[in-house]
Amino acid sequence: MRRYEAFSMALEALRVNRMRSLLTMLGVIIGVLSVVILVSIGTGAKNAVESEIAGLGSNIILVVPGRLTTGAAPTQSRLNLQDVAHVRRVVGDPAKVTVSLQSGETVRVGRTEQFATIVGTDENLPNIFERPLERGRYLSETDVDTRRRVTVLGAEVADKLFGDIDPIGRQVSISGARFRVVGVYATVGATFGVARDAEVHMPVTTAQRLLGISRINGMAVGASGPDEIEPLQGRVLAALQERHPGDQFSAVTQTQLLGTIGSILGMLTGVLAAIAGISLLVGGVGVSNIMLVSVRERTREIGLRKALGARQRDILLQFLIEAVLLTTIGGTIGIALGVGGSLLIQALTPVPAAITWWSIALAFGVSVAVGVFFGVAPARRAGRLDPVIALRAE
Repeated sequence: MRRYEAFSMALEALRVNRMRSLLTMLGVIIGVLSVVILVSIGTGAKNAVESEIAGLGSNIILVVPGRLTTGAAPTQSRLNLQDVAHVRRVVGDPAKVTVSLQSGETVRVGRTEQFATIVGTDENLPNIFERPLERGRYLSETDVDTRRRVTVLGAEVADKLFGDIDPIGRQVSISGARFRVVGVYATVGATFGVARDAEVHMPVTTAQRLLGISRINGMAVGASGPDEIEPLQGRVLAALQERHPGDQFSAVTQTQLLGTIGSILGMLTGVLAAIAGISLLVGGVGVSNIMLVSVRERTREIGLRKALGARQRDILLQFLIEAVLLTTIGGTIGIALGVGGSLLIQALTPVPAAITWWSIALAFGVSVAVGVFFGVAPARRAGRLDPVIALRAE
């Protein structure tokens, strides 16, 4: 029997039992659908994180106290502005080093208030991080040196407190102290789940006086190019160890952040795909069961065909093609539904989703493999039937 004849006969057998074929394919459809959607969500999350890190700027080294590793306990910072001055001398370009001190405070204008992240920093922040202003100006060196009470508002804070009114030159109240607004940031969204539009920037010296502390949380160093990052890391860490013997510090680059987060999200995507793959396994078991039932129902047909000269491999090929057709058609439908579901998730929810060719190829390949793997046993059973015994079956 020629292959196209076996294919047409297998297709006819599936057409005759439409409802049973559809129910058999349902497990494969759900499995492939789950693989495509879950992998697209995992990939979308990874792409979103990488985009957020890249959006911070380029060639940045983040310096923080303690060892920055997964599961590490927070370390009380001993960094201060003298450490920043020392690092600037080591770097050689003071404009390439900026400082950060953060605290959560309520910002008020009259009876309107908004909880915001107070960021104490200096005039060098725009030299390192990409953070465009919508209006006004940024902090100046004079603002930092004189502890001037001026602020730059995030877009969300400005909109909440002032609405359609231009906030430049107006005053806000933070912890009982009045500050003059000199600038407003453009909308940038969130980074690592942190709402950057809900930040209020002020001179670090002013923030220290407002909070009654002398420490800082960390600093950021901008390298001139990718080749300078690694040597600069070593010099910065050595400079801090010199001032604080025995203490640990971390100097982390964007590449290291991407590598760590990317590996975690990659593992998560793999776990999600494996969980979805269980559905495919269940669907494969269903295909095997239905094919075994089909062999039992068509015993007389198999006996008649073998009596008329059909070989064992002809019978095996026909039933194997039926199983593969069931999973292939189910896989194609599942891929279409998975792609459509991923697009709907991305369009209607805040969950990021990115469809990748490899997830579609993987889902389709696995669905075909499931058909072959779970179709072999029923096909071999059909091919081994004795024609005399098969013809006598009721």
